[in-house]
Amino acid sequence: MSKYLQITFRPIDTEKAELLMAALSAANFEGFEEEDETLKAFIKEEECDLEELNVIAEANDMTFGMSVIEETNWNAVWESNFDPVVVDDFVAVRASFHEPIPGVEYEIVITPKMSFGTGHHATTFMMMQQMREIGFNGKKVFDFGTGTGVLAILAAKLGATEIVAIDNDDWSIENARENKENNGTDAIRLAKADSAADQGKFDIILANINKNVILDNMAVLKDQLEPGGILLLSGLLIQDEEDIRAAAGKYGLNVVSRKEKHNWLCLSTSY
Repeated sequence: MSKYLQITFRPIDTEKAELLMAALSAANFEGFEEEDETLKAFIKEEECDLEELNVIAEANDMTFGMSVIEETNWNAVWESNFDPVVVDDFVAVRASFHEPIPGVEYEIVITPKMSFGTGHHATTFMMMQQMREIGFNGKKVFDFGTGTGVLAILAAKLGATEIVAIDNDDWSIENARENKENNGTDAIRLAKADSAADQGKFDIILANINKNVILDNMAVLKDQLEPGGILLLSGLLIQDEEDIRAAAGKYGLNVVSRKEKHNWLCLSTSY
C-alpha cells in the first residue's frame, strides 16, 4: 500500500485555506483536514511534486511542514471533517450518521469517503442554488465530473428523466453508485470517462470541476447542449472568471447569472 505525505500549513485562515485546497486539488492531493488554523493536505508519496508544491506555497505566501504517514483509515479522516451542506430551505446533503435536516424540500444522504475537502462545499452550495432556478422536469442532464454524485442525484429528485454522470476516477464511480442506490435515483447512468466527448445531447450540463478541465472541454460541452440548453459551471475561483467568460463567448455561450462564495465562482450559461 502506498505511503502518504501529510503537508501541514499553519497558521492559516479560512479564505487562504480555500485557495490552497483548490490549487492542491489540481496537483493530485486527495484530501484535506482543517482544524485550529491548520490545514493538513494528503497525497501519495510517489505523486508529490515538491517543486510544484513549493510554487503553490509561495504563491499563497505560506510555508509548510511535511511528514510521512503509514496506512491510514481515510474514511474516518473524511467522516470526521464532513459537515452537512444545507442550501437555504431547498436541499441538504448529509451523511447517514447525521440527523435529518428539517425545513428543506429535498435531502440527499451520501456515504462520505476520502475525496474532496471542505473547500468544495462552497461550489456544491452554489451549483445547487443555481439548480433551484432551472426547470429539470423531463430534461436530459449531463453531470461532468460527478464525484460523489450529489448533483446528479439532485437533478433526478428535481424530475430529470435521463442523467448521464461521468468521472475519470474508479473510486468516484463506486461511491456515486452507492449514493445513487441509497437515494433511489434510478434515472442516473454512471460511466467512467476521461473527457466529456461522445456522451450525447443534453438540455442541462453540470460541470463542477476546475478551470483547466472546463476550458479543455468547453467546445465539447457546447456541442452537446441542445438549443436553449444550460451549462452550469463551478469549481472556479473568482480570478478564473475572465478566462471562462472569454471561452464561453467564443463558443456562443452567454453568461446569464453568477454567484460567488468564499472566493469561489459559479456561472450559469445558455446556448
